[in-house]
Amino acid sequence: MGAQLRVYKRRIRSVTATKKITKAMEMIAASRVVKAQRKVAASTPYATELTRAVTAVATGSNTKHPLTTEAENPTRAAVLLLTSDRGLAGAFNSNAIKAAERLTAKLEAEGKEVVSYIVGRRGVAHYNFRERKIAESFTGFTDDPSYADAKKVAAPLIEAIETETDEGGVDELHIVYTEFVSMMTQTAIEARLLPLSLDEVAEAETSAAEAAGKPGKGEILPLFDFEPSAEDVLDALLPRYVESRIYNALLQSAASKHAATRRAMKSATDNAGELIETLTRLANQARQAEITQEISEIVGGASALADATAGSDR
Repeated sequence: MGAQLRVYKRRIRSVTATKKITKAMEMIAASRVVKAQRKVAASTPYATELTRAVTAVATGSNTKHPLTTEAENPTRAAVLLLTSDRGLAGAFNSNAIKAAERLTAKLEAEGKEVVSYIVGRRGVAHYNFRERKIAESFTGFTDDPSYADAKKVAAPLIEAIETETDEGGVDELHIVYTEFVSMMTQTAIEARLLPLSLDEVAEAETSAAEAAGKPGKGEILPLFDFEPSAEDVLDALLPRYVESRIYNALLQSAASKHAATRRAMKSATDNAGELIETLTRLANQARQAEITQEISEIVGGASALADATAGSDR
């Protein structure tokens, strides 16, 4: 029985050490998610205003440009998947990967060849394990991305969208990332960055305007003159638009990852606490049984000694 008690105590010490680690990771993730939320809030207005500028140029001119003009028969599409470099975040990475696989299957069903770009070691490992081709991969910055990281990710995508498909370019650019909704909710979504869907932008603009109490549909839009030309303006806006959208998605993904890690570590800490209580109860039962056995042995020995003494007196 003493051996069983030692096993319980050893397991209690091990689980207690694990609980301390998961509690520390929970607190670290909680502090990081607050910083990530602030960055998301700071980057969103810039991305929104830049999208409005692109929309103004696109609606105010008849210029054909990769930013706004859809190919008649698109044959190749780029899919940018955002995952994390580290795990311990519940279903964060698996949900994003599943969303990317659904999008890939949809595009392939439409007869398009999919070119994959991956951010994060988890996504890269998933694709490498299944021997899937990756055009470009980016790692090492998913926990705290900067605008320079977004530019690095956007560079090959911009080059691909500006290149003819016969020469290895793409007709469409899609992105799959995890949107931060709240501390408890993070949703893996996919969006088409290029060509820009003017209907979706107009709908989003109307919703935002109505939420702010401003005129929505039916609002009179200003007329623009472009210098040197609308095409030159779109050429200048294209990299900024892609970079800002990718940067915002990277920040959304980082905030979602930290929130998922915090939730996973809290669950692990709670489970460790419950396991410690169970093991403590079992250890107490084992100790009680050991004490009961020792008392029984003492009583039995005393009784045997008394019987032996009584027999010798006769």
